Amino acid sequence: MINIGVIGVGYLGQHHARIFSELENVRLAAIADIDEKRAFDIAERYKSTPYTDFREILEKVDAISIVTPTITHYETALKCINSGKDIFIEKPITSTPEEAERLIEEAQKKGVIIQVGHIERFNPAVLKLYSLIDNPVLFEAERLSPFMGRGIDVDIIIDLMIHDIDIILSILSSNGKKAMVKDIKAVGAKVLTNRMDVAKVWIDFGGNVHALMTASRLSPGKSRILKVYQKDSHLVLDYQNMYIIKFFKIDGKIKRETIHIEKKEPLKEELKGFIDCVINRHEPVVTALDGMNALKIADKIIKEGILI
Repeated sequence: MINIGVIGVGYLGQHHARIFSELENVRLAAIADIDEKRAFDIAERYKSTPYTDFREILEKVDAISIVTPTITHYETALKCINSGKDIFIEKPITSTPEEAERLIEEAQKKGVIIQVGHIERFNPAVLKLYSLIDNPVLFEAERLSPFMGRGIDVDIIIDLMIHDIDIILSILSSNGKKAMVKDIKAVGAKVLTNRMDVAKVWIDFGGNVHALMTASRLSPGKSRILKVYQKDSHLVLDYQNMYIIKFFKIDGKIKRETIHIEKKEPLKEELKGFIDCVINRHEPVVTALDGMNALKIADKIIKEGILI
């Protein structure tokens, strides 16, 4: 039986608590949140014990899920690692690549696991997409959301686009080679917050591979689409609805095939994967290094992009 603690039970953290309370061989041993009422409410709902200071749970759990604002990730994770706890940390891994690198070093010293919450890696449609990829030359990603007032402590690159950055990196690295960025061109705008709310980014990965990504939290509707262009086929992945449309050429004619996917809750699959890592001591699907590599590109986009 693995004793799990969840630090931060806001909009997303409450779902971590819910899922851990449902999993076999897992005991949701502790809930920590600086909002005392929130901590008590979620703990009561999922039959756990509430705390307002996360440091109080460190000796009561085997592993910890960190679902707090990005700015707190580094200090919170470092204390957990130094207590010898395996951690799941929501994306982005930290505020800066330098912080991520230090966490990786400390985790290696302590022999603990860090899994980063890039949830799309556990989307059943993405898992199917990997099997359809054959030397892609162009990616086109669109990740749009209405303004919800959440995640506005970071730029849209960190809030939304980093998911597509991570997926594209994972595809390009699937053959054992590391994806290299040769050039980045980006433009974005602050509209409703003091952070970048909308952005368009062009990345040259070299070897005639490029990516065009759009992210916005100002859209009237929600859209999560990834298009992959490769020789003789064009793939359209719908993250939300979990299906893939494949366009391909046969005998000079364009054919269309819709590939339906068995739907699963990606967050549940992700947290189940974390528990399996903790029990069997193997490397996570999304490592701290993966999280740092995605963050490095996101950070470069923010620093070098043109803000209008």
